[in-house]
Amino acid sequence: MTRLNLLNFLLCLLVLQQFAFCQSNQDFQFLSKIGIGDSIYSKVLEESRQFYVQLPEDYDREDTKKYPVVYILDGDVLLPTLSIVQDYYSGGFTPEMILVGISNAENRTRDLTTSKDEQPVRIQSTTQNGEGNNFVRFIQEELIPIVESKYRVTSYRTLIGHSYGGLFAMHVLIHYPDLFDNYIAIDPSLDWDNRQLLSEAKEILPFVDYSNKSLFISLNGQLHMQKPEMTIANVMKDSTDFTSFSRANLAFSDLIKEHADNGLAYEWKFYPRDLHGTIPFPSMMDGLISVFEWFQMEDVHKFNNPESTINELRSLMQYRANKLEEHFGNVVPPYPDFLLNVLGYMSMDIGQMAKAKMFFEFVIEFYPDSANAYDSMADYYERNGDFVSALANVQKAYNIKQEDYYKERIEMLKKK
Repeated sequence: MTRLNLLNFLLCLLVLQQFAFCQSNQDFQFLSKIGIGDSIYSKVLEESRQFYVQLPEDYDREDTKKYPVVYILDGDVLLPTLSIVQDYYSGGFTPEMILVGISNAENRTRDLTTSKDEQPVRIQSTTQNGEGNNFVRFIQEELIPIVESKYRVTSYRTLIGHSYGGLFAMHVLIHYPDLFDNYIAIDPSLDWDNRQLLSEAKEILPFVDYSNKSLFISLNGQLHMQKPEMTIANVMKDSTDFTSFSRANLAFSDLIKEHADNGLAYEWKFYPRDLHGTIPFPSMMDGLISVFEWFQMEDVHKFNNPESTINELRSLMQYRANKLEEHFGNVVPPYPDFLLNVLGYMSMDIGQMAKAKMFFEFVIEFYPDSANAYDSMADYYERNGDFVSALANVQKAYNIKQEDYYKERIEMLKKK
């Protein structure tokens, strides 16, 4: 074929790779298992706390690679949903990430509410509340350090919370903005304690630089607890307690928009068909896509066009590499190695040898410990009759991974 729809092929390849992984890792007793159970004794909270860690599929194969990390509150309930969303969207829409689910099965109201409400309407008067700052200390001083010591995570962090967890996430954004890079507040209970957090935000938002920070907030469709006919257009005119939840959400959104010059990347979304209990799933999907919008690949059509020049493609790949490094704070390969490899082989198949070499060179540059990267470059040289260079690259591959395949290929190339 002289022209090939690389984009469709590559998308199919991504899907097939995910499917193959799922099939190869099925347990005969359970369809799926989500999260490795772990725990920590918290001196801050004076109690043991459970958390769960979901690792990327290539974690065991890539023994030096580090990953961004997502912390999700109520993780014992919500981590499976987050894992499903991440399985579908990682690679193209979101980076591969380590997911950490923090259990809030015990003392949830105490830990996730962010100010002391002496007369809480929605909870029993005996329930402890308002100790969110203490829970921030637990996350900052104890949980994050142990996760960073036990798992290969970077300091690029995302925080997700639903309901009181969403309130807590917003509290962290307002008072501890540098603790996380992205915040996803799902149907947050911003009416807590007579909108106390909103009052605090009014004094803080105008004066904090939120550059390179992202926030996504969602609101469920039940705007009035007793009147389903209530709409976004008229809910702010209501003054009853039945709309306090939704009105607080809208008021907070308006405040953030009012101070859009503080650098915060912000998106708000209304889900008219969802209730408070169903909104986490679509919010996680849209929220991750929103806060990682910058991560998505640029100008994919240029890879799909045989007429794209080497300089265009090289500039595009270098631009993406620089962008990822700027956001993540460390060198990050711009594309998966298998993707660059496929582009290299397809370029060879249509006779664009210089372009093929460029793709293989990028694989070696960003994956210098990959034996397959050098083996692919050897294929390029062998295809072009340069057996000396082909042999040198296979020897590099063998030095990285002492497999019989490379040893046999070395002997074969020595005879040419």
